[in-house]
Amino acid sequence: MQDQPTDPRIQRLRQLRARTQLGGGADKIAAQHAKGRLTARERIDVLLDKGSFREIDAFVTNRGASVNDKQALLTDGVITGWGTIDGRLVYVFSQDFTVMGGSLGHAHAAKIVKIQEMALKNGAPVIGINDSGGARIQEGMLSLVGYSDIFLRNTMSSGVIPQISIVMGPCAGGAVYSPALTDFIFMVKGTSYMFVTGPDVVKAVTHEDVTFEELGGALVHNSVSGVAHVAAESEADCLYLLRLLLNYLPSNNMEEPPLVKTRDDPLRTDILLDSIIPDNPNKPYDVKLVIRSIVDDGRFFEIHEHYAGNIIVGFAHLGGHSVGIVANQPQVLAGVLDINASEKAARFVRFCDSFNIPIVTFEDVPGFMPGVGQEHGGIIRAGAKLLYAYCEATVPKINVIMRKAYGGAFCVMSPRSTRGDLVFAWPTGELAVMGSDGAVKIIYRRELAAAADPEARRLELINQYKEDFANPYVAASNGHIDDIIEPHETRPRLINAVEMLRNKRDSNPPRKHGNIPL
Repeated sequence: MQDQPTDPRIQRLRQLRARTQLGGGADKIAAQHAKGRLTARERIDVLLDKGSFREIDAFVTNRGASVNDKQALLTDGVITGWGTIDGRLVYVFSQDFTVMGGSLGHAHAAKIVKIQEMALKNGAPVIGINDSGGARIQEGMLSLVGYSDIFLRNTMSSGVIPQISIVMGPCAGGAVYSPALTDFIFMVKGTSYMFVTGPDVVKAVTHEDVTFEELGGALVHNSVSGVAHVAAESEADCLYLLRLLLNYLPSNNMEEPPLVKTRDDPLRTDILLDSIIPDNPNKPYDVKLVIRSIVDDGRFFEIHEHYAGNIIVGFAHLGGHSVGIVANQPQVLAGVLDINASEKAARFVRFCDSFNIPIVTFEDVPGFMPGVGQEHGGIIRAGAKLLYAYCEATVPKINVIMRKAYGGAFCVMSPRSTRGDLVFAWPTGELAVMGSDGAVKIIYRRELAAAADPEARRLELINQYKEDFANPYVAASNGHIDDIIEPHETRPRLINAVEMLRNKRDSNPPRKHGNIPL
C-alpha cells in the first residue's frame, strides 16, 4: 500500500486517477457484471500481458467539461494505451459502457484516433474493443465527424498493420463501419450485437419483428452475413483466442511473421493420408482432418468457421513458419465454389499477401455452383475476386491437388499459370475441364445413343477419359504440376517448400492500385 503523500499536488493526482478507475460508478460496474460482461479495464487486463498496460489520456473529459468539474466524465468513455501480448507491442482501445453507454463523442473519438496513429507510426497491431451505444446525441455532428476520423485511419492502416476488432456488447449505427474496415471481427455469443439499424427501427420501417440476437447477434454475423470471423463462448474465451491469433501475424507489413518453436518433427509423415481420399469420386471426406494431420501439432486456427463452409480458411504453422491455409471442403456442397465461398477466400488471401504470410492451398474443387440464384447474384464477379486475389498475391503460394481440379475453378485455385510457386498433386488428383462422366456424355453423345449397350460403352469411355486426361500425370508431363507425391509425405514436402521460398521476391506493375471486381 502506498504511503499517503504530504504534497497536495500528488494527493490530487492520486484522487483523480482513482476517479478514472471507477468508470461510471460502482452501480454501473455491477450492472455490467450482471449481464455477464467485463468492464473496459478488466478486458484489457485479460487481453494483455500482466502489468504491461500503459494508459494515456486518462484525464480527457467530455466536451465542455474540465477535470475540476466533479460531474466531468474522466476518460470520456474509452480507455486507450498500449501493452504487450506474449511480449510483443500492441495498441488498444476499450470502450467503457459504464460511462454514458460507451457513446462516442468528440473527445472519445480523438482518443481512438491518437492510438490508431501511434500504432501506424510504430508498426504495431491495433485492437479495438467495442461496447458502445453509438454516437453521443448530445454532441450532434461532432460525434459523426469523430466516426469519420476513425474510419479514415482504419483505411489508411489497412494492409500496413493488423487491425482486430472485438465486439463485446452493442455496436450500432455508424459504429459498425470501423470494425467492418478492420481485418478480423471477434464476437461473443449471447452478448455481442452489430447492426446498422436496431430492432425498433426495423419494425417501424419494414414491419419485421426481430430480436437483437436474431438481427445482429454473434452467430448471425458469423454464419449468415459473414461480417464477423470468430464467435467465442465467453469474453474470456474471446480475448484468449485473439491472443492466439497474434501468434500467426507479423506486427506490420514490413516484417515477417514470428517463427514459433515446435517439437513436431518436420520430417513426420502420416500414413493415414494415403487412404483418406475415397475410391468413389463423389464421396466426401473432411479436409480438416487432412490439414490437422499435416500442420505443426495439429493446431489450426480457423477463420470464418461458421460461414461458407464449402471452403476452409485459417492459420497454422509448418516447421514453425506461419502459413495461411485455403482448402476446399468436400463435406459441404461437395466443395464447390459459390459466391460466399469465393469472397471469403479472396479476402483471406489478400490479408495473407498484405502481411507476408505464405499461402498453402489444398484443392479438391468440382467447379462453380450452378443455378439461377448464383448467376443472378454475381457468381462471375465473386469468382473473379478470388482469381484476382491469387493472381495479385506475391507471397509464396503452394498448391496441393488432392482430388478434383475441374474447369474454371481449377484456374481460380492458384495453379502455376497464375503465379503459383509450387504445385504438388496426389496420385488421386483429377485435372480436367469437367468430370469424366459429364465429359463423356458431351463428347460421345451420338456414339452412346447408337451403342448396342450404352451403359457398358459409357463406363469404358469414362475409364479411357480418365487415362487420357483426368489424372495428374498429363499435367505433370507438361510442367503444370511440379511433382506428384504420396499423400503421407505432404508435411515434409510443404515445410521444405516454405523454407525454400522464404526469400522469394516478386512484384506487380507500378500503379496506384488495381481495380478488384468488387
